[in-house]
Amino acid sequence: MSEVPNTAIAPPTEACAKCEVYRAANLKKLGVNPGQWDHIVALAGNPNTGKSTVFNALTGLRQHTGNWPGKTVTRAEGGFAYADRRYKIVDLPGTYSLLSTSLDEEVARDFILFGQPDVTVVVVDASRLERNLNLALQVLEITDRAVLCLNLMDEARRHGLTVDDRQLARDLGIPVVPTSARSGEGLPALLQAIADVATGRVVCRPHRLEQEPPAVRAALNELVAQIRRMHPDLPNARWVAMRLLGGDENLAAALQRGELGGQRAQAAVAS
Repeated sequence: MSEVPNTAIAPPTEACAKCEVYRAANLKKLGVNPGQWDHIVALAGNPNTGKSTVFNALTGLRQHTGNWPGKTVTRAEGGFAYADRRYKIVDLPGTYSLLSTSLDEEVARDFILFGQPDVTVVVVDASRLERNLNLALQVLEITDRAVLCLNLMDEARRHGLTVDDRQLARDLGIPVVPTSARSGEGLPALLQAIADVATGRVVCRPHRLEQEPPAVRAALNELVAQIRRMHPDLPNARWVAMRLLGGDENLAAALQRGELGGQRAQAAVAS
């Protein structure tokens, strides 16, 4: 199914001169048409984590929606400029998992894996962190170019909760940025973290669970070698091999169809 533009959206608005985020971060909101861009950013997260608020704050939009090519799942995308670079940001469907048990999960997983965004920002609810970290850990199994946006810090404080973001960053091996997107709190630091990972100034070393049962280790290693020979640009052949051994038929079909890199190409032509 081709993209269906939302003609009811308001035009993007530039941040005002008095806006703290604009002054501190030199953010330029590019709305729905960033033109040529230097980096692609994926925005992932559970439902109700403020992910769309982060998207709107960075792009100046109130959601520009269409459909993923060939899918009925809604896509939102826009752009922003920061530190002399232009970013296209793709707001993935809100999901609790990337195990591809639903179409939303399949779309989010395929874009992170096959689209290979330069940065994946995982937005989590700071007041419900334990529940949200499941998705973050799954993202880190796929990509080592990620930033954790610790959103809704105002809600966490209201409930008397504190989060040691520095310790969390050490544990996860990626930048962790506390934010409250509704008020703009933390957005300059989030933009800097995105830029640092996208440009390679910060190299992530994400936490990954690599304790497969000994009985499957030989089969896993053999399959990983085959996948790397067939798809040398795939960022995490081990994760793909584990999913294939687990019987992920959708992922197997995507590999057979040669969709590697196709998601990034779709992002390139969808704007």
